[in-house]
Formats: sequence, structure tokens, C-alpha cells
Amino acid sequence: VSVSDVFLGFDADLHLYPTMPYFEQAKNKLSTLKNDPGNEVKLKIYALFKQSTQGPCNTPKPGMLDFVNKVKWDAWKSLGSLSQEDARQQYCDLIGSLVQAEGGSSTPVAAQPAGSSTAYNTLLVTTEDDITTIKLNRPAKKNAITTEMYNEIIAALEQAAKDDCVLTVFTGAGDFYCSGNDLTNFTKIPEGGVELMAKQGGELLRKYVKAYIDFPKPLVAVVNGPAVGVSVTVLGLFDLVYATERATFHTPFSQLGQSAEGCSSYTFPKLMGAAKASEMLLFNKKLTAVQACELGLVTEVFPDSTFQSEVWTRLKAYAKLPRNSLALSKQLIRSVEKDRLHAVNDAEVERLTERWTSDECFNAVMSFFQAKAKL
Repeated sequence: VSVSDVFLGFDADLHLYPTMPYFEQAKNKLSTLKNDPGNEVKLKIYALFKQSTQGPCNTPKPGMLDFVNKVKWDAWKSLGSLSQEDARQQYCDLIGSLVQAEGGSSTPVAAQPAGSSTAYNTLLVTTEDDITTIKLNRPAKKNAITTEMYNEIIAALEQAAKDDCVLTVFTGAGDFYCSGNDLTNFTKIPEGGVELMAKQGGELLRKYVKAYIDFPKPLVAVVNGPAVGVSVTVLGLFDLVYATERATFHTPFSQLGQSAEGCSSYTFPKLMGAAKASEMLLFNKKLTAVQACELGLVTEVFPDSTFQSEVWTRLKAYAKLPRNSLALSKQLIRSVEKDRLHAVNDAEVERLTERWTSDECFNAVMSFFQAKAKL
């Protein structure tokens, strides 16, 4: 089955149903896709197509041995009572986000200085209206962070620190903000063994978090969907965090035999109090966007239907404020605790490096993969 066939709801199903004008537009965009988005995204698009054309799943469940049709049926059934209109909108939005993630809807303006040839494989970095946007760009993998993405984010922050933008904004491509670490990072053991992997991973994490601590301009997170792990913990180092109402915030460290990072062992208790911070960092509590806002991790929550328009209207207005005044004021606020943050980062990295070499962490990560394989 080709990528485009799957996108269209599997060709065998598609021709049976009438399409609407914006479906046609979405189908035309598919011809620009270069990369296979992965089976999970294909199934979601298939299910949304069926829901938008037929409504909620109304066909008998395929037999257990009919693997392909059973997976497709399960995906459709999982949409429940989602209306056909909402399904059509989500179908078009998802295809549009995938096309945009490949640079198909616009030509990005690089945040690098003129003449720079730096390109990113896992990010979309654009500068417009005095705002540099760093978009995590692995929508088929829910923007999970690979080693390559860690290095690219560090480079993008270094460039944004030097460019002429007033604000720097992080967001995610597709439905997720970020699903945290790509756990395949833990399966790539170098010749030096687990100890070398842990040491290299620790140094990369230290450098990554340091880039946020030292960033000299206002830093804004536009959380467009669920956020997990390190993408949540570093939010305590941002100056503004805007979230859609459907965003969630989850730090399942103990579930994976690990410990806190991103300076969250310091910033979270400071923001929300020790008891609530412990619920998240020790006991894996997942917060809704409203709960995260009530606890001070999120600045403001917006309705999903107006999230992008409201947030970007506000950010464009902020970007018209005096550049140096904003930067110098941000640096004054950060200077009070910058040394403390660096010390916390060092301590967290040291603890995590130990965790990564432990049997407990190894067994927890393996259990996660085994459970995922059974789904």
C-alpha cells in the first residue's frame, strides 16, 4: 500500500464516498509529501476519513486473524461519537500539518545569519514579525526528541540568541507538542557500553538545559498538544507558556526508572509547592492544561479552536515592544538565580547518569517497550 493510498483512507475505501471541496484540497496536498509518516499517523488519517464520510463506526468487528482490517477498524472505532464535521476538520488539519512539516506550505526563513548554509533535519526554524519560531518537526513520532534533535535545538537556540528577533517561540508540528525522549536513544549502545552511553547522554543533556538557562531573550512555549518528559520539565525555564485546552503535561520519570531533569527539581517546587511538584516528579501525575495553569506552570490556557489565532496575535504585539528593554529585563530576572540553576542542572545530570547505568532503569525501559509491543 502506498503512502498516498493510506493517507486517502486506503484507496479501496476512498472511492466509495463523496468528497467535499476541502477534502479535495487536502488530497491535492498529499502529492507533495516526501516521507512516510508512519503507521500510527496513517491509521489516524484513515479513521478520520471514515468518520467524516460515514460517521461513527457501524461495521462488524473483523475476525482476530484479519489483522489489517482489525487494526483499521480499531482506529475508526476509537473516534467514538466525534461528529463528521469535526472529523473532516481534523482530517484536513492533520494532512496540512504533515505537509507544513516538510516545508510544503511556505518557505521557511532561516534564523541563521545571511549566507549561512545550516539546515535542520528535525526542526523548522522561521523568523517573521521579529519572532523566531523553533518548531519540533517529527509529527509522525509525536515530536519525540532524538540525539540529533537535542543537538539541533541547542544550535537553533544559539542562533536565535544572536539574531535580531525580539521573541523566540517553541511549538510542535502536528497534534503533539512533544512526547519527550525518543526511547530508542536508550537502545543504541556504543562500543564503550552503557557507561559510555550514559556519560555522553549526560553531557548532551547538561548542554541542552544550559542553553535554556543562558538564553538571553524572552522565551515562549506555544504548547499545541500533549507534552511529556523533558519537554515539560524545561517549561520552568521559559518566560511565558501558552497552552491549548487539550494539552496535557506528564513527567513519568519513576515509571521509567529515571529522575527529574530540566532543573524541574528546583523550578517545580518553587512554582507549585513541594507536594504538587512531588505528585508530578515522583508519582507520574499527568496534569490537564487548566491544572497546569492553576499550579503556575502554564501562563494561560486558550480554547483549542482559537488557540493559534489568539496566541499569535498576542505574540506579534509583544514583538513590537523595545527589543533591548525586554532582553535586559529578562536577564535581570534570570541573573538572581542563574548560578543556582546551573548547579541544579549539574546535580540532576549526575543523578540521571547513575540512573541510566542501573539495572532498575534498564528493566523499567525494557518493560515499557514490551508493553508497547503488546498494544
